[in-house]
Amino acid sequence: MSVYTAEVLWQRDGQDFTGNRYSRRHVLRFDGGAEVPGSSSPHVVPLPMSDASAVDPEEMFIASLSSCHMLWFLSLAAKQRFVVDRYVDAATGLMEKNREGRMAMTVVTLRPQVTFSGEREPTRDELERLHHAAHDACFIASSVRTEVRCEPVVAGA
Repeated sequence: MSVYTAEVLWQRDGQDFTGNRYSRRHVLRFDGGAEVPGSSSPHVVPLPMSDASAVDPEEMFIASLSSCHMLWFLSLAAKQRFVVDRYVDAATGLMEKNREGRMAMTVVTLRPQVTFSGEREPTRDELERLHHAAHDACFIASSVRTEVRCEPVVAGA
């Protein structure tokens, strides 16, 4: 068992809280020392009460799924002796009402594009198997109800 932590810090700083005129900007702190500015999404709370330059929970959710998938993919590719030079994922998430009528992130689509080098590069089937295995191994994907799709982008296609 492992325990992970994150600290979220928000302060009112004299703003009109009961009038709902307060900033949603906050700080996310992680155990390794990283600090990330956070905010509600401007799609949820209008500007200027949200901060479009900060990371919102919906973006963090998508990024968490994408990052977990990538880390597993890299590990599995290395074990199979494929050399990965670059991995980029233009992941998206769809926020809509779920079956229960509640707003939820219902679909996250990963679109990884991986560049390989070396003597041995994976075939299309091997690439798809690597992504499938990465998805099955991903702790985050295993933790959510959201459908997580992976649609790899083949370089040069």
